Amino acid sequence: MANFALNVTRLGFSLLQAVSPDLAARAAFQLFCRTPSARPKGTKSKLAHAAGAARLAGAERFTLRLAGGRQAHAYRLNGGARGKRKRYLVTHGWGSSATYMAELVSMLAATGAEVVALDFPGHGRSGGRFLHMGLAVETIAAAEARFGAFDAAIGHSFGGAALMVSAAGLLPSVAPVGGDRLVLIGAPSEMGWLFTDFGRMVGLRPAAQATLENEVHRVTGRRLEDFDAGAAAGVIGRPVLVIHAEEDKEVSSLHARRYGAAGKGVRLFWANGFGHRRIIGAAPVLAAIAAFLDGDRGVGEVPDESIKKDAEIIPFFELPARRAAL
Repeated sequence: MANFALNVTRLGFSLLQAVSPDLAARAAFQLFCRTPSARPKGTKSKLAHAAGAARLAGAERFTLRLAGGRQAHAYRLNGGARGKRKRYLVTHGWGSSATYMAELVSMLAATGAEVVALDFPGHGRSGGRFLHMGLAVETIAAAEARFGAFDAAIGHSFGGAALMVSAAGLLPSVAPVGGDRLVLIGAPSEMGWLFTDFGRMVGLRPAAQATLENEVHRVTGRRLEDFDAGAAAGVIGRPVLVIHAEEDKEVSSLHARRYGAAGKGVRLFWANGFGHRRIIGAAPVLAAIAAFLDGDRGVGEVPDESIKKDAEIIPFFELPARRAAL
């Protein structure tokens, strides 16, 4: 948030907490779940968006109906192909959309696979300005119900964490997603730190902070601490490829290490030099994903000579700093 807007917000929450910590917490939860504008900002973002839109121009488009009248949008490539083929799901991060994942989507589609790429509620073509983990997991389940079981799912940042929460069946009211393999790119392993940082940013006092975190249980049916994607990685019983850059400034590499420590089924791929955003379109990363989906778990770190080649990096968009971690 800009300094002036943040100061006004903090003042508002300070006054509201004095009247009712519960009301302050519920207002904070609504603000926490408010998504950025879907319109690209800045030259780099606009160029990346235009390039992604061009790549997805020939894709089929679908609307996924969710509970409460909400909806999500899905793109599908190779949906009319005949014969046996793989089916992959792609999910984006907070403030992003399928358009910004188009380089990855195109690479997957080039293998002949059917590829479904989602716009979560509040993002891309889905409309609205509201999203939380429960809605993201519901969207993933709606995609599987509409298109059939996925052979693998690939998610970036918030979208990667949502895939793991879904795969582990952490939401009691939502069917877990299928799939033989998962790829998580720059993904957080748990969500508690986000609520702590957000509460500190808007000036919540202990009573309101506790109620804010309890809102997660009220809305999703699970406590905040239950959304432990890192621990879930060790119990889902399928191979997981975790891709992260050690210099990632938005989602600490400690999250990748938590995933890696979860069990033998998790493989770490250090893509140092690509940060949190450029990583999604980096050629060595795309190659590692392709190899993993093809059955090769022997992927390792990106060689130094690869990370120095700017031509191999697909420019990514500038996420709002406040929520880029998702």
